[in-house]
Amino acid sequence: MTEKILQTRKNGMAALLLILLVYAAGIALFILSLTAWARYDFWGETIPNVPAMVVGILIMALGWIPLCGLKVLKPQEALVLTLFGNYIGTLKGEGFYWVNPFCTAVNPAAATRLSQSGDVKDGNSVAAILTSGQQNNAAAAQAMANGKKISLKQMTLNNARQKINDCLGNPVEIGIAVIWRVTDTAKAVFNVDNYKEYLSLQCDSALRNVVRIYPYDVAPNVDTTGDGHADDGSLRGSSEVVARRIRDEIQESVREAGLEILDARITYLAYAPEIAAVMLQRQQASAIIDARKMIVDGAVGMVEMALERLAENNTIEMDDERKAAMVSNLLVVLCGNHDAQPVVNSGSLY
Repeated sequence: MTEKILQTRKNGMAALLLILLVYAAGIALFILSLTAWARYDFWGETIPNVPAMVVGILIMALGWIPLCGLKVLKPQEALVLTLFGNYIGTLKGEGFYWVNPFCTAVNPAAATRLSQSGDVKDGNSVAAILTSGQQNNAAAAQAMANGKKISLKQMTLNNARQKINDCLGNPVEIGIAVIWRVTDTAKAVFNVDNYKEYLSLQCDSALRNVVRIYPYDVAPNVDTTGDGHADDGSLRGSSEVVARRIRDEIQESVREAGLEILDARITYLAYAPEIAAVMLQRQQASAIIDARKMIVDGAVGMVEMALERLAENNTIEMDDERKAAMVSNLLVVLCGNHDAQPVVNSGSLY
């Protein structure tokens, strides 16, 4: 199914004036058939002009039907029209149109409400105090108010957070925001049952497929690019690359639905609650080990420098045993967690 743009002129105002004029003429014809255009019978009594009355009644009874062909579109809106089940085209562009009054607008996703821009009305605080029945009624009322129009604006879909295992089997929670728009209204309406729900499901599927390729943090011997070589890709460190892959996979899935994925961004990323505490301890232990390595490297360098300076200036001569004791004391002072308490030795080492 390919989109066909109707080249209908914006003649809605002229059609409205003509319809109202014809309807007024029907009312006038009916009134005149009872008075000025009445006939007299054999006994001199007045009888209405039946043909004129029938024409006036038909105009008044059927004159509202052409009004159904009036369509008003705002900027970035479209209407997909069918005539007796056949797709005849799409109206695009703001204006006041008149089309065949028997045409029907089609939009199976008109009443669908997702967590995305354009679908949330009156704020979350109002929706929170409504019961489920009231929310359904409000959604139906809003759908009737919007009619069957399809928005061509850029919209943002923010699906619920998902719990997914990364390539190492660690459960992580991740959420994404997808910016999309409708580019082919015919495909969006006729190729899929409900293009909003279809997009939401494809986003969830693409997110799972991509997240399973990456570890949460950089891990050894992990190939995230598929070239057979280990790399440094991770969900936390390569968020832009991950988001780009998610966007490309979603775009490939929704191409036949007439949708375009403009961008995808990771909005939330964290370990699942059941392992978050353990992973925090692991990170803390890794940080402590790295800090200890740095402290030991610095302390060894300072001890070596102290021994070299003492040897250069011939300040004091020490044998190996005294050097070992000095090195031990300096390392204890430099590598300890707390400030050292000095002990003055007034005697000899022997």
